[in-house]
Amino acid sequence: MEVWKVSIAALSEEVLARLSKMLDNSTCGWRQLASAVSEEPKLRCSEGELTSCSLQVLSAAGSPGRTLLARLADRSCSLDFLLQCLRKVDHQEAVRYLTTTVAETIRIMVHPQSQQATVGGRVVLTCGAAGPPGLSYQWFRGKEEILDETGCTPELVLCPLSPVHQGHYICRVNHGENFIFSQWAQVRLVHSAGSSPGSLFPGSASGLRIIHQPQSRAVSEGDSLFLECKAEANPPAQYEWYHNTVPMPQHKTRSLKIPCVTTAHRGQYKCKVFNFYHEVWSDTATVIIGPSSITDASWVEVDRGLDSQEVHRSTFGPGINPLQKMANQPPLAKHATDKVALLIGNMNYLYHTQLSAPIADVHELTNLLRQMDFKVVSLLDLNWQEMHSAVTEFLMLLDKGVYGLLYFAGHGYENYGNSFMVPIDAPASYTSEHCLCVQNILTRMQEKKTGLNVFLLDMCRKRNPNDDVIVQPGLLKVTANIVFGYATCVDAEAYEVKREDVSNGIFINFLKQRVCEDEKVTVMLDRVAEDMGRCVITRGRQALELRSNLSERRSLTDKIQTAECSASYSARNLQWAVAHVLPTSHHLQFDCGVTVQLGFAAEFSNVMVIYTRILEKPKEIVSCSAQLTDFPQDVDIDLKKSNQETLLEAGSLLLIKENLPSPEVPSLYTRIRSLQRLRKELTFTVCLHYTYSNMDEEVQERQPVTVGKPLVSKLNLHEPRPPRACSASSSFEGFTSVGSSSNTSLYDAQPGRESFITLTSSRTANIPEETDSSEIFETPKPLVASKSLPHSQVDDTNYKFSDMYNFHSY
Repeated sequence: MEVWKVSIAALSEEVLARLSKMLDNSTCGWRQLASAVSEEPKLRCSEGELTSCSLQVLSAAGSPGRTLLARLADRSCSLDFLLQCLRKVDHQEAVRYLTTTVAETIRIMVHPQSQQATVGGRVVLTCGAAGPPGLSYQWFRGKEEILDETGCTPELVLCPLSPVHQGHYICRVNHGENFIFSQWAQVRLVHSAGSSPGSLFPGSASGLRIIHQPQSRAVSEGDSLFLECKAEANPPAQYEWYHNTVPMPQHKTRSLKIPCVTTAHRGQYKCKVFNFYHEVWSDTATVIIGPSSITDASWVEVDRGLDSQEVHRSTFGPGINPLQKMANQPPLAKHATDKVALLIGNMNYLYHTQLSAPIADVHELTNLLRQMDFKVVSLLDLNWQEMHSAVTEFLMLLDKGVYGLLYFAGHGYENYGNSFMVPIDAPASYTSEHCLCVQNILTRMQEKKTGLNVFLLDMCRKRNPNDDVIVQPGLLKVTANIVFGYATCVDAEAYEVKREDVSNGIFINFLKQRVCEDEKVTVMLDRVAEDMGRCVITRGRQALELRSNLSERRSLTDKIQTAECSASYSARNLQWAVAHVLPTSHHLQFDCGVTVQLGFAAEFSNVMVIYTRILEKPKEIVSCSAQLTDFPQDVDIDLKKSNQETLLEAGSLLLIKENLPSPEVPSLYTRIRSLQRLRKELTFTVCLHYTYSNMDEEVQERQPVTVGKPLVSKLNLHEPRPPRACSASSSFEGFTSVGSSSNTSLYDAQPGRESFITLTSSRTANIPEETDSSEIFETPKPLVASKSLPHSQVDDTNYKFSDMYNFHSY
């Protein structure tokens, strides 16, 4: 239900006070709840905040539980998550009370709106409410209850309208003892359109009439915008302008003037005109922002090539301004034929400073992109060959109208206007020969006739003194669909926020607050840049730079329409699923009578967690554990962190232990990295250690296990690719590409973080999924929503430069 998605701040003070009393106990109370909610990073309380809650007992009216609930409300904790945590700590009384209270909560979904009509007309006031079955409605005009047949229904009908119907109306919705009131709505009588101007305000009577409506406009970026709304009124009229239904408090005159417009000013404008007795809205004026200033002369194209003559071609006819034609044709909603994203993050460099933030940053960006229906590939710690192969696979999945997004986090540099991504095996004095040129990737993306090309480069852009080669990328086409979002500006560095366990990059800290906004990509990135500019710690150090030639209003939230290329769309879905299938869950039967289950969860496209649990064991066996060993050398396993009792001890900071074995059924976790380097099927040994009740010596049994090639290991990224791959539409049969399925959470590392800033701990969570079959999923399912620090906390953090003892450049 939608009501469970709202913040706990929506609860009444009475309900919060009742919950607080239930939580103010030591056995099962606010401390246990604080521990449970800490799984979501933004809700985690620091030691100082917990101490502050404890000290509330020193006050006669103080309540630790109420203080904790207030902090959770400030951090937008949902009712659903609160209920989940109360169940986790087994606080049955609070669970029952909250469930009953929310079930009986009444919410107004549609409020009645003020209306005006002529005498004899018809007005319908609507109040839509959600809540328990059997809601009752009561309508009032002022303090007088309306007793006619529609006065007890969600819709109040006033017909035929007469002077007695003028006034303010409100609706009361109740269920038992619970009730709620709607907003007030005013019903006013106006004279018909045929009335003469002089009859509107006879004598000293009040009235209001708009005599000049604002007109739709088409202007260019940098030009001035002027809209006017004029009214005759008694008493004199006041004006309020609205842009896309949002009030513009700085504009309260009949004229709206914006001296220098940008694409953010496009949209719909209306003016509310009102006085003491009346209120009326103007017509809607649509404002279109064009790319550049154009005169009222004919639309002319001029080819100014060195070897060509000027050629004039009038597209719209003489004397017709194309922007005027645009004004009469509202822009059509844009759509993508598909949306594909490749996220690469490099942290563990062999010959350069290792980075910390990419793992969390790519995790969060992956979750957000998948919410917008992107097919996301996320790969961690790639060498030169693997990066080349991954990019080639990514390009294979692009086609006409597809939105392509490339995010890189790691070390990087910029020479002569070209950006270079550094693989983890780049030598100490690397050059362009050892790196990947972003502009070359763009050239290859344009060959696919994509609908949108977005590059988000979270890396350093300092010049590389070891590289004097001027790389000449292929000739770019004029497609007007390219967006570059650089985490920092030219010859500057990008920074990380160093935390206790998982770090974040400054760029992603701000980008994640805006990336899902339904705005043109460039407008969204502009707002991210403004947010970063307000952060004290980045001022003078890191500033987002945006480069774009995007001419259409294309957003990352645009819908996917597959009618034109449904076959290739289905093939892409199949490719994604095949490349991200997890091994089937295994049940192993040992000679001693013990049954062991093997489960698999994807943390990244190329990182997998294997866990073992004991399902059955004979009564005479008193202790038993199943450990994994004998892994192939191709994959990367930290033996000190293998076969651990918790995910955290196994090195997995992003997965959370949920929907997995209960504490009564212990599990051991082993994390496998670098699956892209697996050349053969993944094989390992399950070693069972057990002890009988009448024996002191431990007994061992071993069983070999083969699980095939999981996740992206099927793609053999370690193998060279041909210089130019054929188009996706012609290669689907024999080629599988990097992708994501419902079992995969994809992440990538963060680029050239040149410095560290110490902050409080923040851990992002993701739920591992158990695989019981190896079926191919046709459509990727969205991941768990990104759980991260809200933007307000980033701005409000008390950064102190004196704490930046490790503030340095790589």
